[in-house]
Amino acid sequence: MSSPDREADREVRAARNGSARESAIPRALAPRGMPARGRRPVVAVTGAARGVGALLTRRLAASEEIKHVVAIDERRGDVTEAQWHVLDVRDPVIAEKLRGADVVVHLALDLDLEGDAAARTAYNVRGTQTVLTAAAAAGVHRVVLCTSAMVYGAHPDNDVPLAEDAELRATAEATGVGDLLEIERLARRAPRAHPGLNVTVLRPAVLVGGTDTALTRYFESPRLLVVAGSRPTWQFCHVEDLVSALEFAALEKAEGELAVGCDGWLEQEEVEELTGIRRMELPSAVALGAASRLHRLGLTPSPAGDLAYTMHPWVVSGHRLHDAGWRPRWTNEEVLAELLEEVAGRHTVAGRRLGRKDATAAGAAGATVALLGTAALVRRARKARRRL
Repeated sequence: MSSPDREADREVRAARNGSARESAIPRALAPRGMPARGRRPVVAVTGAARGVGALLTRRLAASEEIKHVVAIDERRGDVTEAQWHVLDVRDPVIAEKLRGADVVVHLALDLDLEGDAAARTAYNVRGTQTVLTAAAAAGVHRVVLCTSAMVYGAHPDNDVPLAEDAELRATAEATGVGDLLEIERLARRAPRAHPGLNVTVLRPAVLVGGTDTALTRYFESPRLLVVAGSRPTWQFCHVEDLVSALEFAALEKAEGELAVGCDGWLEQEEVEELTGIRRMELPSAVALGAASRLHRLGLTPSPAGDLAYTMHPWVVSGHRLHDAGWRPRWTNEEVLAELLEEVAGRHTVAGRRLGRKDATAAGAAGATVALLGTAALVRRARKARRRL
C-alpha cells in the first residue's frame, strides 16, 4: 500500500473509531441555548464557496430572516455579505470559527465520481465528525446535514413512496453511499454524545442542477439501460428546491429526517416518452456482470451497485416538509427537461464519459456493446497499454 493510501486508510479508521483531533476540540467554548423567539439566527455554512453551499450562502445572505452568515470553505467565495473563514473542515480550529452561530449547515462533501474513493471517504466522514463535535463545543444548537434519499436503498419491495422513517436499507456498493450511511450514523449518535444538540438531515432525490452523478450520467447514454424484470421509478430534486429546503431547516421550520424531492414520480415508460431516448433491455446477469467487470478493470467509475438505483423504486413522500408548509417549485417533468439540456452533447456509456470519436464507435457497435460501452472502453485501455 502506498503512502497516500495508508494515510487515507488511517483517516477512515480514525473517523469511524473516534478522532484524535476530536479530542483536541474544547468541550465548551460558549453556553448552549436556543435563540430567543423571534431573534434572527446566525447561520454558518460549510462548503460555502461551491455547489449547493454557494447557492445556500447567497440565499441566506439575502434573507431578512437571517441575522448573519458565516461562510467556511477551503477557498473564499464571492458572497461578500458573508463572513468568510478559509480552512479545511477537518481542522479542529473550526470550533473557534463557529462561536456565536446558532445553526450550522454542513455541505462540505466530496462526491466526485472520478476521485479516489478512500480519500473521499476520509474527507467526508472525518469532516462531518469534526463539524458535529465543533458545533457542540461552540454552543451551536442545531446542525443541518445533507445526504441523499439513496440511503433508503433501491429494492423491489420498497413502498412507493417511502415514508421518511422507513428503514435505511442501502449498502455501500453504490458510489458514495457508504459515506452517506456513515454520516447518517454520526447524525443519530451526535445528540446522544452532545445533549442539547439537534441534528436535522435532508435526503434529496436525484439531484439536478449543475450536478454530476452516476444517476445524471444515466441520461447521457445513447440508450437507457433497463434491466429485464425491474421496475424503475424516477423522482428528481432540483438544486433550487434543495436550497430552499435547507433554508427552511436552518430557520427551524422543520426538523428530523426530511426527504426532499418533486411531488410524485415518473415510471420508466414516461421517462422514455419525455426524453425521446429508447431503452435497451438486458438480462440482469448480463447488465450486472458487465458493469462489475468494467469497474473492476478500472474502465468505469460506477460500480455495479449503482445499477440498483435504475432498477428498483426508491422514491420518497416528503410529507414532513409538506406538513411544515414547504413545497417544491419544480415538477419531475421540468427537472428532467433541464437535465436533458445540461447533458446535451455529452456521451456516456457505463457511467464513463467518452470523446466524440469513441461515442460514435460505440453507437455503431452492436446493441449490448453500444449500451455498456465495452468496445470503446476496452479499445482505449488496449491503446493505453501499448503506449507503456
